[in-house]
Amino acid sequence: MPLLKKSSNRSLLIFIGIFFVLAALYLGRGVLIPLALAIVFTFLLTPTVTWLEKRGARRAPAVLFILVICLTVFGGAVWLVYSQFMQITGELPNYKANLHSKIQSLRSPKGSGLSNATATVKELSKELTATGTEITPPSNIKPGTRPTSEMAVTRPIPVQVTETPTNIFQDLRTLLSPLVGPLETAGIVIIFTFFMLVNREDLRNRMIRLTAPEQLNTMTTALDDASARLSRYLRLQFLVNASYGVLFGTGLYFIGVPHAMLWGLLGGLLRFVPYVGTMISATFPVTLALVVYPGWTQAMLTVGLFLFVELTLANFIEPWLYGEHTGISSLAILVAAVFWALLWGPVGLFLSTPLTVCLLVLGRYVPALKFLDIALGDEPVLEPAALFYQRLLALDQDEARNIAQEYLKDHSLIEMYDAVLIPALSMAEHERHMNTLEDDKRTFIFQTATELVEELGERAEGDTPVVVSNQELAVSSASSGFDVVCVPARDEADAVVALMLAQLLHRSGYRAGYMTIGAVVDMLEKVARQQARVVCVSALPPFALGQARSLCKALRLRAPGLKIIAGVWNYEGGIVKAQERLGTTSADFVCTSLVEALVNIRALSSPTLVAANTVEIEPTQKIPSQNS
Repeated sequence: MPLLKKSSNRSLLIFIGIFFVLAALYLGRGVLIPLALAIVFTFLLTPTVTWLEKRGARRAPAVLFILVICLTVFGGAVWLVYSQFMQITGELPNYKANLHSKIQSLRSPKGSGLSNATATVKELSKELTATGTEITPPSNIKPGTRPTSEMAVTRPIPVQVTETPTNIFQDLRTLLSPLVGPLETAGIVIIFTFFMLVNREDLRNRMIRLTAPEQLNTMTTALDDASARLSRYLRLQFLVNASYGVLFGTGLYFIGVPHAMLWGLLGGLLRFVPYVGTMISATFPVTLALVVYPGWTQAMLTVGLFLFVELTLANFIEPWLYGEHTGISSLAILVAAVFWALLWGPVGLFLSTPLTVCLLVLGRYVPALKFLDIALGDEPVLEPAALFYQRLLALDQDEARNIAQEYLKDHSLIEMYDAVLIPALSMAEHERHMNTLEDDKRTFIFQTATELVEELGERAEGDTPVVVSNQELAVSSASSGFDVVCVPARDEADAVVALMLAQLLHRSGYRAGYMTIGAVVDMLEKVARQQARVVCVSALPPFALGQARSLCKALRLRAPGLKIIAGVWNYEGGIVKAQERLGTTSADFVCTSLVEALVNIRALSSPTLVAANTVEIEPTQKIPSQNS
């Protein structure tokens, strides 16, 4: 109960913290939006300012020069768009007849079912309106009395309101009043950007001092990572949006839509507002094509051009570029766009990806915010071994095999065994001994793993090592001068790894076999009858270590000259800890991976036989024993 209460209190505190953060982001958007925009522009303009400084320019004049250039270019683009819009507005009356015919063509013909239904609805609506607004006679008229002119119901007399003439200043105020808010925000952003560019080193040092003064290396790496990711994203976004504008404008030119370059420029600018901007930018040329041309061909071609260019960029180019260079998954980009749009409106759409990049970097370098890296990042959240085991738990044999096959594309077979299958079997063993793994799932996991190992062995060599069952040990036809027997220490998981090792030995040219689970006395008898020179005891820790130690001691007593290798697979403590657990007299060598086992077996074998598929590493430390 205390643990449950503590967990409940922690969850409540987290929920309250999230609530206050969201409230602060929403209520403080008047200051936070200009600040966030200034940070983005600072990252974008810093390389240019640095380039000017390296050529002898002082910082403040260089920053001022860059800001003036940017404002001039932006103002020129806005003026060009405005003037072109005014020109288009003046030309619209010339296309009034064409627009009227388009509207008439959209209406349903008289006598059709849709037009009759529409007329019926209109008539019913009029009757309902008349019933609700019927004028009743005055209360002083008695029933049956014919009203006279004095008794006539008076109707309200319409009053004409005369508008007061306005002057030019009032008209200018009315015109500019909707722009006051955006102009104030733009002014604050310009001021913030100027001071951030001039004092960027001081701001960086203050941030380090404020956040992590004792972790300079981590904070410096985080700032460099965030700066690199944001700069790459902004450059790529500018490149993609400029390409969209050029392609869209060029296509409109060949279609014949007037002012094609204007729509290309407007599309490139509006595309900085994700998801919504592109739809707005496509509305104008489509509408103009409907107004200018008598038919529907140009409008349909414009829609097709927009869909082709936008879908190609949005579904193929952008996910690859942005996901590859920012480290954010495509789904996280979409969710972030919706989240920041709800908080900060259209500006939130523009800032969604840069802000998400900053959150991703925080999650990558701040342990308490690790969940942000997991939720937003594009890196695999599960290791191949955990993913393989998870699919086995879901009884999904096909996907589990696909995971192993995908890993084999970039890794060798022995690496796949050591990094995927053995850790997955170790997880299964741990849950089985904790009584959290059902019997049917346990059987499925071990059976699937065995079948996969046998399939990989048959695909590579055409056959697999022979099982040592109740019959005599059968070995392959290869000649190496000695025999290697792989013996499981405790249960099925140990036997599966023994099969892997025997298969790898067989591929390397050794005469090798492996045993299935059986009584210890029977396994000792089989090893003795075959007079094997090397025995490898396969054990998955932590529960098989005791049985492995007992089996190694029994083998030592039964055959004093036998070379024993204890395979303590995937042991977290390493070889030294595994040797301490097994004792100094149990085995000649201790290894924790199949690679180490192959190297140790090769060290015990004839120098003329080389295991071609074994990674070159030094043999593990030999354990001094009473017989060596």
